[in-house]
Amino acid sequence: QVQLVESGGGLVQAGGSLRLSCAASGFTLDDYAIGWFRQAPGKEREGVSCVSNSDGSTYYIDSVKGRFTISVDNGKNTVYLQMNSLKPEDTAEYYCATNPFSCGPRDEYDYWGQGTQVTVSS
Repeated sequence: QVQLVESGGGLVQAGGSLRLSCAASGFTLDDYAIGWFRQAPGKEREGVSCVSNSDGSTYYIDSVKGRFTISVDNGKNTVYLQMNSLKPEDTAEYYCATNPFSCGPRDEYDYWGQGTQVTVSS
């Protein structure tokens, strides 16, 4: 059974850090690009970061550059999102998803996790 399970979310004060994990089962991440998305209440889901496992390329939206780091542990079949210097505007449900092609548009992502809540208090 193909599954992505996120963990690591929680409540943190502004300026704090969290590390999100996305564990894959039923398939290997080797041939995929893996993205992290977030959705705040009343807002569209947006792509936050992506890593292309084929060449190691990483991408970030401007608002998280320098604060978030995406990484992959292929041995554990897990993707991480290290989030530092968190801001209240980072509050959202965070999802990981896989893309069989590359770090492309949202509609290319095929498998999605159930999400993990991140809340940053001011």
